[in-house]
Amino acid sequence: MNLLVTGSTGLIGSALVPYLVEKEHSVTRMVRAVPRANEIRWDPVSGALDAADVEGFDAVVHLAGENIAGGRWTAEVKRRIRDSRVQGTRLLATLLARLHQPPKAFICASAIGYYGDRGQEVLREDSPPGRGFLADVCREWEEAARPAAEEGIRLVHLRIGLVLSAAGGALAKMLLPFRLGVGGRIGSGAQYWSWITLDDLVRIIDFSLLDRTWSGPVNAVAPCPVTNLEFTRTLGRVLARPTIFPLPAFAARMALGEMANDLLLASARVEPTKLLASGFEFLNPVLEPALRKVISRR
Repeated sequence: MNLLVTGSTGLIGSALVPYLVEKEHSVTRMVRAVPRANEIRWDPVSGALDAADVEGFDAVVHLAGENIAGGRWTAEVKRRIRDSRVQGTRLLATLLARLHQPPKAFICASAIGYYGDRGQEVLREDSPPGRGFLADVCREWEEAARPAAEEGIRLVHLRIGLVLSAAGGALAKMLLPFRLGVGGRIGSGAQYWSWITLDDLVRIIDFSLLDRTWSGPVNAVAPCPVTNLEFTRTLGRVLARPTIFPLPAFAARMALGEMANDLLLASARVEPTKLLASGFEFLNPVLEPALRKVISRR
């Protein structure tokens, strides 16, 4: 397939592009810097994107967005997080819908933040959105892609969970304190963390490109979500370190503000209903062997 990919330098994109190339797809990257070979330039903030550059691709994978864990959520940071997702997606979806040769599929990143803080409730793709900043952003993010679907482009929203990789993301930030023996549960530890290994995530994206029956939201998570307490104990066991230094909820909020509520303390017990129904086979369905595999690569 002839593919166009945004966000190719992020954690997911950096793993996805080589994987797609190995699968003999042709990949062109959308970048904000001066384009090089196999790249085209766009600026999602200003709306700069040449329609001629995006004609004739078989599918578009849209991963671009401001890092949600890059710093404390000030009003300006929250604006950048929202705009980078909503404005960029709307720009791309609207342009794709107007092309003479539109792509057959538009695969858009979203996040399980869509569901908000839902306690013990099992969340499937047809569950309603939650409340809070991330839930609102995810809902607007997905809505911004609608122009593509209205023109008959197959639209998939991948609601991605906590991505496990030693190369970056939340797990990479956790490794040092846990190796030093100062890790532990966050808050009560009862909140569910729904996770996915980077290996399985890139396979899910490839699967979504090839399976023409897929459309709408798809929960991109492993089938065995765990509580934060289970996660931290498992990580400690894998690293052979104690996990006896909890981070109280008030301390997390003092350190990170609103971000602590949405990223660390919220509970999302998400089930990959569509993936399981499709017959997708996870390489890493269970947390402990998944962590051992991921961390051994560091």
